[in-house]
Amino acid sequence: MTATSRRTVLAALATAAVSGSVTAGQARAAVAAEDHYASSTDLYTQLAGREGLDFGRRYRRHERVDSSLASGFPYVRTVVMAPHGGGIETGTSELCLAIAGYHPATLAPLPGGGALHDYWMFEGLLDSGNGDLHITSSHIDDRVALSLAAGSLNVVSLHGCRADQTGAPASRPEAVVVGGRNAAFKQYLHDALRAAGFQTIDGSAVPDLAGVDPENLCNRTLLGKGGQLELTTELRRSMFGTFTRAGRAGSTNEIFDAFTTAVRAAVARLEAGADQVVL
Repeated sequence: MTATSRRTVLAALATAAVSGSVTAGQARAAVAAEDHYASSTDLYTQLAGREGLDFGRRYRRHERVDSSLASGFPYVRTVVMAPHGGGIETGTSELCLAIAGYHPATLAPLPGGGALHDYWMFEGLLDSGNGDLHITSSHIDDRVALSLAAGSLNVVSLHGCRADQTGAPASRPEAVVVGGRNAAFKQYLHDALRAAGFQTIDGSAVPDLAGVDPENLCNRTLLGKGGQLELTTELRRSMFGTFTRAGRAGSTNEIFDAFTTAVRAAVARLEAGADQVVL
């Protein structure tokens, strides 16, 4: 395939993915049962002027330049996302940053090198009641989030859940549900996390946390599939010395490090695999 045709395919796929989300969002007028807002756009409209006070958005899109007519610049492989960060599903912002390759307190690249990934997060900044800012992943229509997902081959999305939602035994509530539509990536996540000592539960056993809706942000990629991790409160709490908004980023511990290292290893394994098609 020539460089020109490859760019054309990438642009067409990305445009289709974003435009498709608009159509889906317009058709889905009702607010999800557990949500106060029908979409990101609805929240931004109703809370106009409150960004940086009630909620925040952080993202990093690494600079890429392609000025050659003879070859194409490598496409983005993986984006890391935390759709319900800050005080909504606590701990997921910090996990998002670390899995992307950045220290959650300083935002400096993690020591030891390794890949740096694009990331995006939406964060609740309220002193309380951040759950009101939750938007179901299939209703997220933030244009930066959609464009990052639509231009990449893979997304890993971080979420928080309760242990009683997962089926984890009461004696061991620290668990992570592995979901999404990318079967190979799911297996790599299971393998890496279990090898690091974490209890994983397959999303197929927990339909509400499976992350298999094609409209789910984690699946809005060039390949139409990605990965989703739902961590129980107990697991997230165990990763920090101080489980508060002010304290989390600077108090990550060896459990946090082991988890993020395992997920990064699964991402690297996927990116090195033959299933990552070349367009």
